[in-house]
Amino acid sequence: MAYSSPPDPERLTWVERRRNKIRDEIAANRRGEYTVPTWVLTLALLAMVGGWVALVYFA
Repeated sequence: MAYSSPPDPERLTWVERRRNKIRDEIAANRRGEYTVPTWVLTLALLAMVGGWVALVYFA
C-alpha cells in the first residue's frame, strides 16, 4: 500500500476544509479543551443581574 502525503491545503475544497475543522473541534472537545462561547456567558450574566434587579424592585 502506498502512503500519500497530506493534501495541499490550497487544493482542499470547501467541504473538505469544513469537515477537517469539525473533526478537529470534536477531537479538542474529547480532550476537554472545550470553552463556553462569550455570548452565552454574557446572557447568563445579564439574566442574573436582571433577576436581582427585578427582585429588589418588586420586593
